[in-house]
Amino acid sequence: MVTSATEWRLSVGGRETTALFEPASGRASAVTFVCAHGAGGHMADGGMRRLAELYRARGLNVVRFNFFYRESRSSRPDPMPLLENCTAAVVAKVREEIRPGLLLLGGRSMGGRVASMLAARDFPCDGLILLAYPLHPAGRPEQMRDAHLADIRVPVLCVNGTRDSLCRRDLMEAVVGRLPRGWTMRWLEGADHSFHVLKSSGRTDSQVLAEIGDASEQWLAALGTTGRVA
Repeated sequence: MVTSATEWRLSVGGRETTALFEPASGRASAVTFVCAHGAGGHMADGGMRRLAELYRARGLNVVRFNFFYRESRSSRPDPMPLLENCTAAVVAKVREEIRPGLLLLGGRSMGGRVASMLAARDFPCDGLILLAYPLHPAGRPEQMRDAHLADIRVPVLCVNGTRDSLCRRDLMEAVVGRLPRGWTMRWLEGADHSFHVLKSSGRTDSQVLAEIGDASEQWLAALGTTGRVA
């Protein structure tokens, strides 16, 4: 079993990418979070690094990875089937190397959406953490990305900011009201799609990250994990 930070190279259908396993800080953990980046990001961008540090400090192993297009330094996201294949390949590597007791999928924006689409087709995992779920494109709330959400059968924690231009609160709350039990929605007051808050809010981005950590801790405790999750 891997107990220290380890980089993996993966090859799927002639395409290659990189994944990074980082263990929980301070103690061994049975919980592993496979966290994917957003459409404009990559596994080592500032937001992804901060999220990894947050979850590792709160007792989770974290696996970050690049989708194939980012590994090849393209800015154009791969088609959804290829995004899903990449995520599935990383999960297979995690199961082979880590043998997690509890496996969580998700990530930022598009990365979380990919995980949700896999889970809607019963891809094996124990839960989803969706951070800034992109319910619709910016400025186009009529193009909803919610059709598959009712098919998800694992517990979900979804965290969005109230100023998120890709997730209008009234639309998301209407969607959540139609979903089966097991979906936990948490709103970050004043935060945008990048979890940034204005100075006029009287809060800091660090405080918003702490809120994400607290919400995750409470959700994981409800899943029945033992000991301190945070």
